[in-house]
Amino acid sequence: MRENRIYLAATTFCLICIGVVMIYSSSCVYAMQELKDSGFFLKRHLIFLCIGFIMTLAVMAIDYRILQKYAKPLLILSIMLLVLVLIPGIGKRSSGAQRWFKLGMISFQPSELVKLVVIIYVADFLSRKQKLIASFKEGFVPLMLVLGVTCLLVVKQPDLGTTVEIAVVVLAMMFVGGARLMHLGLIALAAVPIIIYLVTSASYRMARIMAFLDPWQDPQGIGFQLTQSQIALGSGGWWGVGLGKSQQKLFYLPAAHTDFIYSIIGEEFGLRGTLFVIFLFGLLLWHGTRIAVKTVDSFGYYICIGILVMFGMQAAVNIGVSMGALPTKGLPLPFISYGGSALIFHMAAIGLLLNISRIQDL
Repeated sequence: MRENRIYLAATTFCLICIGVVMIYSSSCVYAMQELKDSGFFLKRHLIFLCIGFIMTLAVMAIDYRILQKYAKPLLILSIMLLVLVLIPGIGKRSSGAQRWFKLGMISFQPSELVKLVVIIYVADFLSRKQKLIASFKEGFVPLMLVLGVTCLLVVKQPDLGTTVEIAVVVLAMMFVGGARLMHLGLIALAAVPIIIYLVTSASYRMARIMAFLDPWQDPQGIGFQLTQSQIALGSGGWWGVGLGKSQQKLFYLPAAHTDFIYSIIGEEFGLRGTLFVIFLFGLLLWHGTRIAVKTVDSFGYYICIGILVMFGMQAAVNIGVSMGALPTKGLPLPFISYGGSALIFHMAAIGLLLNISRIQDL
């Protein structure tokens, strides 16, 4: 297990280093023009990294099995935070969404905490009620109630991308835990009309779907972001134009240092750069899976599964969106995109994986 911990930590460190370099490269011109400080986003990102590193050490310092005792209180606290963030005057509203608490210079997004807490709660439930998970009343319904309340509060922010991510992670954990396929299939079918309604009832979501279907039909309108992303990836070719030499970051590609940082990697480092990032995520998932397989404690095992599904889905969605293979969703690229709460809790999740691995060796 020690070897897996070393590789997992090293892979995460490589992804973080790529993030530091690319956040400065993709944001420096914009930050200088708009904020008169080329290192504005880099400095804030380094602060988030320090907080995330402290969180990682704190998580690694405890016995993760203690979390099982606090799974329910943590879930209740997280749901309370999701309620509070929706209250005007308490939650911060930005670009039509109310997802943040403003804490001085730092904005805290409770939905990022909720993702990790829900994984811990579901892992606790599955480990305690292993023999009842196939039961509709005692195994399936309780988890669906928790999932329903959580998703309802997150989608009210509104944040459909995170809502779908939480649902997929929970259903994947239930599948691994032995839930009946018929039950999972029924809830998936029931979710389809709800998602269709949520998409069609919001003009900006419909615009994203139309842009996904044919971004070049309106390259100066609804398809602007996606076409610029594809131009960035295409401009990089095999070897890239060179670090710092991206043209798309010069006020062409919106969210270049956040949701579309993968496109700037493709432009500056070419196909080799994008494939290397995918390789690193594959390596992270591989060593995380080896830790999960060797974990004898069911609570730790299910936590590993949930975290790995979360990382795998988020990386796949972000990369797919950048290439135009998926509709635009506001999910950052783990460890690489600029973002406070996401980075901090992703690092905490890695700390939890390392903790689980370490405890198995004792």
